[in-house]
Amino acid sequence: MQYQVQPREIVVHRSEQVRVREEIQNFLQALDSYPARVAKEPGISFHQHLCSFFAPAHDERHGSRFRRQ
Repeated sequence: MQYQVQPREIVVHRSEQVRVREEIQNFLQALDSYPARVAKEPGISFHQHLCSFFAPAHDERHGSRFRRQ
């Protein structure tokens, strides 16, 4: 018995495209800003820095993207 797989169109919703684009932008911003951050906080890993881009900022008034620890 042979099964045939029929290709189907993959529909990506606009909201999903926006979310993925935002995640990519966050990653690129984290990559770009990591050297300055590690200069200020030598012990911080890239993973910790990256997570700060996906977590809500503590200080929304000043637009800070870094979480204070």
